[in-house]
Amino acid sequence: MIEVNGLGKRYGECAALAEVSLQINAGEIFAILGPNGSGKTTLLKCLAGLARPSAGHIRINGFDLTPDNQAAKASFSYLPQQVCLPDQLNAREVLEFYARLRGLSNGRAGHLLASSALNGFGEKRIREYSGGMLQRLGLAIALLPDAPILLLDEPTSGLDPGASARFRELLTQLRSRQKTVVFSCHVLADVESIADRVAILLDGRLAGVEEIGGLRERMAAASRMRVKLSVPTPNLCSAARAAGASAAEIEGECLVVTCRPEQRPDVMRNLEAAGASIASFATQEPTLEDIYVRYVDENHSRSAVAAGAGLPGRPEATGH
Repeated sequence: MIEVNGLGKRYGECAALAEVSLQINAGEIFAILGPNGSGKTTLLKCLAGLARPSAGHIRINGFDLTPDNQAAKASFSYLPQQVCLPDQLNAREVLEFYARLRGLSNGRAGHLLASSALNGFGEKRIREYSGGMLQRLGLAIALLPDAPILLLDEPTSGLDPGASARFRELLTQLRSRQKTVVFSCHVLADVESIADRVAILLDGRLAGVEEIGGLRERMAAASRMRVKLSVPTPNLCSAARAAGASAAEIEGECLVVTCRPEQRPDVMRNLEAAGASIASFATQEPTLEDIYVRYVDENHSRSAVAAGAGLPGRPEATGH
């Protein structure tokens, strides 16, 4: 469906993307994760034909994505990160305007006005809209054409929990209709619940592409437990590791243990058997930033090994 090979994008001396290669399948919900400045928006703009790559190429449905290739461009609809619309118009007028641009009927605009949770606000001016309402209207515009591919840049930005839940339901419906959705996001819960695969971008490079199950596995492996002890002793670190913990260290009065959630009971039993007097404990689930840090550390280690062997240090990225 979408093939990206050796994609690079420079803005003067700044490399926003470098050697990005991946494949996105038909009917797949594909998430792009990464910290601010990692290249997520630039990648989506390149996929939408709004930014011309400095290197590499993109193919969509077998067509090369070039400025004059209308067959490739007709395959997708794009929602930018910031939705800017004429504030003197109302939602109905905006949707009908974009419908005319696409050669669609006003009936399609009316249907999306109702389904985008904007009922009752169709006649209100855009200047009266909140950020979340504006984002919902942007989603409605992106859904106007019956395009096989949707490219969405931070689509849940500004949405309240209820609207985010409706958005996730919408993506599930689109998947059932074999639509391909590519979206960037900072909310790990949204990604976990709806994405099939996830790409991690770091400093403009593709650190990895994983099935959502692989991402959950990383999160489970990065779970931590802070055990407050009456008397912290070094032997307790060894006791935690013997129960399967990947790491254990003393921090003040606490033993900080990194282990999978299902390993916690065994760790606690081992600590008590080793003589620990446990005052309390608390669990710490990994955040998206923790996942980024693990990728950074792994990629730095891989690059160091590759450099020592005289090999290129670019991380491998796989797609199905």
